[in-house]
Amino acid sequence: MAMAMRVANNYSIFRSANVSLPAFLCKLSYFRPSLVCNNLKLGLRTMRSDKLIVSGNTLRCSVHSLVESVIEELETMRTRKRVRASSKMGLISSKDLAEDKLEKRLLQKGLLLEFQKDSERVLLAVAQKPDGKKNWMVSDQNGVTSSIKPQQITYVVPGVENFDHSEISNFIQKAQENLDPTLLEYAWMELLEKNVSVTPEELAEIIFGSMDPLESYCAHLLLSRDEIYFSTVECKGSHSAYEPRPTVQVEELLCRKHAKEAAEKELQEFVQILMSAKEMPSHSKPPKGSWVVEEKIRQRIESLEAYAIDACKTDDQKKTAGVILKAMGLPKMSSSALNLLIGIGYFPVHVNLDLLKFNIRTEYSDEIMSAAESLLSDSPDLDMLVRKDITHLKVYAIDVDEADELDDALSATMLPDGRIKVWIHVADPTSLVQPGSIIDREAMRRGTSIFLPTATFPMFPEKLAMEGMSLKQGKLCNAVTVSVTLHHDGSIAEYTIDNSIIRPTYMLTYESASELLRLNLGEEAELSILSKAAALRLQWRRQQGAIDTSTIEARVKVANPDDPEPSINLYVENQADPAMRLVSEMMILCGEVIATFGSSNNIPLPYRGQPQSNIDSSAFAHLPEGPVRSSAYVKIMRAAELDFRSPIRHGVLGIPGYVQFTSPIRRYMDLLAHYQVKAFLRGDALPFSAGQLEGIASLVNMHVRVAKRLFNSGLRYWLLEFLRRQPKEKKFRALILRFIKDRMAAVLLMEVGIQASAWISVGIQIGDEIDVKVEEAHPRDDVLSLKEVN
Repeated sequence: MAMAMRVANNYSIFRSANVSLPAFLCKLSYFRPSLVCNNLKLGLRTMRSDKLIVSGNTLRCSVHSLVESVIEELETMRTRKRVRASSKMGLISSKDLAEDKLEKRLLQKGLLLEFQKDSERVLLAVAQKPDGKKNWMVSDQNGVTSSIKPQQITYVVPGVENFDHSEISNFIQKAQENLDPTLLEYAWMELLEKNVSVTPEELAEIIFGSMDPLESYCAHLLLSRDEIYFSTVECKGSHSAYEPRPTVQVEELLCRKHAKEAAEKELQEFVQILMSAKEMPSHSKPPKGSWVVEEKIRQRIESLEAYAIDACKTDDQKKTAGVILKAMGLPKMSSSALNLLIGIGYFPVHVNLDLLKFNIRTEYSDEIMSAAESLLSDSPDLDMLVRKDITHLKVYAIDVDEADELDDALSATMLPDGRIKVWIHVADPTSLVQPGSIIDREAMRRGTSIFLPTATFPMFPEKLAMEGMSLKQGKLCNAVTVSVTLHHDGSIAEYTIDNSIIRPTYMLTYESASELLRLNLGEEAELSILSKAAALRLQWRRQQGAIDTSTIEARVKVANPDDPEPSINLYVENQADPAMRLVSEMMILCGEVIATFGSSNNIPLPYRGQPQSNIDSSAFAHLPEGPVRSSAYVKIMRAAELDFRSPIRHGVLGIPGYVQFTSPIRRYMDLLAHYQVKAFLRGDALPFSAGQLEGIASLVNMHVRVAKRLFNSGLRYWLLEFLRRQPKEKKFRALILRFIKDRMAAVLLMEVGIQASAWISVGIQIGDEIDVKVEEAHPRDDVLSLKEVN
């Protein structure tokens, strides 16, 4: 109808539009047949039949006579509307006060009104009766009666009295049928030209030719929902006046709208891709690489990934992920993004989120790999001429069965005077790597090897570590050997530190070494001597105040971790096991010797100590030895300390000083100690001062803490996954470690090596064992619920 008004105002528009007459008639009929043909309110009379001739399927007409008829009708309407508008609507300039139009309508029973139910819903309702001085009871379109405040009312439909509540749905349906946002554009052009404001009722008169309740409400809906053509110029309670926006602003808003619509279309297409991928069977899902080929898809996937691990770098990433989750009908939670990425196959079911959160480097650059290859092919050994050949010794390398890097081994003999002499052989990576080299800097940035149930991420490139540095059975290997002669009481009588060449004889697992010790075979007397040396050392350290913190620990190895149901291999280790005790005692002995050597020669080293002032061994004597007592000790232990100038007492180990030295392939702090000791043995200047060591240590220890967290969280995740898969009726033995509150106790599952809490019945004491069942185990949420059973 607004287009018809523009034609009436200037019929040259019609002539220059180059639009066929049937098309124009269709435009007119768009405003409902009743408005075009027989709506007396608009003053349009039915076209005379002699103006239109139908022949077959072809519409023919007398163009001249028809145009004259249309123009005549429109001119008549235009005149009538001008009179009506001036008498009924009182259009005024936007520069004047629009509040003159907003007459206050008093609420009364039976009025039809619109109100704001909440932040997202606007409802129609019929006023029923006052509720207090200002509020009103209303019955809304859903049949709900409630009390509303005056400020909730957004529109009072004019011309309605005693509206029947049952007709609200029908009224809404008719209103929806009449809504056509394109009508606003026509009205906007007219009102912009005249620079006037408009109320919903006035707009209804313009575009519908009527200010009846239905048309007025339709106009209100169009205006209140419009974000392009009109803005509110005045608002008094439920009554508003609107003004047309400037052309430049409308054009900008339209551009934004079209851009938004295009973005929404792209979003819906992306959602369809996600839905399709989710519905595919696991073996048919798109490979991970396919999601990062197209730029826009890659950005959306990266936003979801960042949202899943709570690591959004920008607000746009967070917003993008939220929009996608909402479009998928999912709550805006990191777990939703995670499950979605798992559902489409981008993440494996058991993805390690911590690896992503901490941005752990799992690969080496081509430059590093090339440098590693060069070291393997051509790297002179600076200590070759002074290495001591001790290949005659029987050498035992004892480690876990899946160890990739072997960096320590042991030998022993019984001296004629009954004393024991042991050799601790440590791999010598400094024969290949020099301080400040590209390989050294990369190792320092990593700080340590990261050991997970699903993978190992070595500090050095794997080939370099395995082929050039690790000790290998039956092969000539460079080493740094610490030889120690023990007094009969287990204290150190004498020691030497040498660059050496060894040939490892046996590569044993802890289980096989323990079995050999149990058999006490004569041909393996050296292993028995090592065990006796370990026992002497433990006894001596305890006399010096050492605290035994041995406990039961789990170790997990997961095959095919990217499968939905990977195989889990669980090993439960008792640190008091003879083979494990043997190895740990020899490592502590080596650390004490290096600290003593460093102190005697004024060598800056990472000396490690641990205060013991808070621990009184007698206070825990009543607790059973093993995990129960160890757990009590650990709860009150103070953190370890480092000094780079001189040794500090390690009270927990019961020794005057300690330097970690036996894992230079796996730990950078051990490698630093090797650099210092090796330079001193050669007579070279020490590569690092105490201050430099301290600076490096602060950086390295950050990475070590991250690696430790990754290890602990990864281990616990797979232990919970192991328990989740167990039959619900399966029983587990649980050792009571301590009581947390009332009868809630911390327990250790002996067959699994995991700690949890459980409600324990009366009569059970610390150190007792009970049977429990797993009620719930959710690895992703770190939830483990146990129940005591008889």
